[in-house]
Amino acid sequence: MTDVDAVFRALADPTRREILDRLHASNGQTLGELCTGLAMTRQAVSKHLAQLESAGLVSTLRRGREKLHHLDPVPIQEIHDRWIGKYERARVQAITNLRAALEETDDRDQ
Repeated sequence: MTDVDAVFRALADPTRREILDRLHASNGQTLGELCTGLAMTRQAVSKHLAQLESAGLVSTLRRGREKLHHLDPVPIQEIHDRWIGKYERARVQAITNLRAALEETDDRDQ
């Protein structure tokens, strides 16, 4: 079972969310690859990765001297199932769709 508090703490930081987005786009990246484009030191990125690993959101695999980081979406799915699932999904989805449609219409009007 996932430590939900650790997952929420990990997701609370925008840099960690950016790292997760990068891993979602291209899974199995090294620390050096993840550092590219982030305005911080390797040590800072490494600390963020350690927190993501401790929350179960990132797993690592050694390949020779490289350490590849992989997104593990299971904790996010468990949170979704626990917190979103208990609400009426149809109603939440309808609101989400309406919001997206309104934002799209607003973008076209500008």
